[in-house]
Amino acid sequence: MSETSKLESLDPEVCEECSSAKTSGLRVSEGCRSKTLMQSIVHELKVQMRIGLPLVVMNLLWFGKLTTTSIFLGHQGKVNLAGGSLGFSFANVTGFAVLYGISAAMEPICGQAFGAKNFKLLHKTLLMAVLLLLLISIPISILWLNVDKLLIAFGLKQEISYIAKRYIIYLLPDLPILSLLCPLKAYLSSQGVTLPIMYTTAAATSLHIPINIFLSRAKGIQGVAMAVWITDLIVVILLTGYVIVAEGFKDNKWKAGGWLDQKAQDWLKLLKLSGPCCLTVCLEWWCYEILILLAGRLPNPVESVSALIITFNFEYLLYAVMLSLGTCVATRVSNELGANNPKGAYRAACTTLVLGVVSGCIGALVMIACRGVWGSLYGHHDVMIINSVKKLMLIMAVFEVINFPVFVCGEIVRGTAKPSLGMYANLGGFYLLALPLGASLAFKAKLGVEGFLIGFLGGVFVCLLILLIFIARIDWEKEAGKAKILTCSTEEEESPQDSRQ
Repeated sequence: MSETSKLESLDPEVCEECSSAKTSGLRVSEGCRSKTLMQSIVHELKVQMRIGLPLVVMNLLWFGKLTTTSIFLGHQGKVNLAGGSLGFSFANVTGFAVLYGISAAMEPICGQAFGAKNFKLLHKTLLMAVLLLLLISIPISILWLNVDKLLIAFGLKQEISYIAKRYIIYLLPDLPILSLLCPLKAYLSSQGVTLPIMYTTAAATSLHIPINIFLSRAKGIQGVAMAVWITDLIVVILLTGYVIVAEGFKDNKWKAGGWLDQKAQDWLKLLKLSGPCCLTVCLEWWCYEILILLAGRLPNPVESVSALIITFNFEYLLYAVMLSLGTCVATRVSNELGANNPKGAYRAACTTLVLGVVSGCIGALVMIACRGVWGSLYGHHDVMIINSVKKLMLIMAVFEVINFPVFVCGEIVRGTAKPSLGMYANLGGFYLLALPLGASLAFKAKLGVEGFLIGFLGGVFVCLLILLIFIARIDWEKEAGKAKILTCSTEEEESPQDSRQ
């Protein structure tokens, strides 16, 4: 198929006048087609802005919550800061990454179910995800209770290891809370409902500082840990209340139930997607942690680790935008496929991919503009760290130009219910190339921490190539058919016209 015919087959509906001409056997006006295509792209951008902007605010608030936690840990003294930060890092890679990753499996199912108006599947998937996360929290809790033994076995000092355990024990309630919070966010965002997530997160985050002040004075480092899950609990309570009230006002078809109607095939659908989604998130998060650990083995470990963490802190700000773009495209692609509209899914994917490239370039320019002042915010007197941050942020600026479209591509394939493709890309790009190449450049070529980021740059470029090949080979008509199978139910088989309404 030629590029022109492929584009025509994916164009939206033309205007009424040209549609009449087309049925009469006359050629459709190219100007009309271009105008209608532009209108559809503008409409898609408006829809994505409505979904994405609240998510950007929510993710930035989440970053602010982490920063606040780090500040209050710092007020507990150097030893408590080291132990608490180590405990939170351990909790992040062994617990939070797993829960976030598994809950991501909800989004293609719920997104396609919402597009197909299969509300029973939407409801049952929410409940199944909550139960699955609560079940997985049990072995994670056992692992957390033995964190001190693991850290000591890896050569860390007993004092810091015990502090890390004390911190992480008081963080344990966050596991069941996140087992509710993550599915609730995925449930709402897959329907394009993001404003309540932003408002509830803003309300809870506004209380995070006073909660920290009170608990850190009363309980010390344990109080800082308690403030984390108390803030998350407030979001859960508010979001649960919103879902209960909002669904009470919806029509009868929405209230079709399905909450307790789980079947073996429903569990298989969720479990089949959970593994690749979890590994995709974990592989990415773990790679950053491994990079920081490796930097600690350089000849100047304190300066290297400090400069790398400071640089990554700025990258996390851009990640808030990146994550929002990814959620937008996953939602839009899954909704359109579920509604049996492959043209709309293709248009959403292409629009967001272009938006990702533009956002990456803007993010790179912002990073370059801020590189002179960002390092000094963390310390005015250490010239070596400030200069290292300036160099690292130049490399990271190039990294962001590629990383934004990479993340969008990963969410596109997840929206098509193919998260394993993103998993393979991360495994090949980061672990088979980025880490070995970065370690070689850092240690053997003696480029130091800059070598790690150059290796990362090569790895993320390979990830982009792999994902672009995957996306270019997508048959959108076929994926729409698969979405129909994924969202099918007994009621739909009896009245198939419902899914097309």
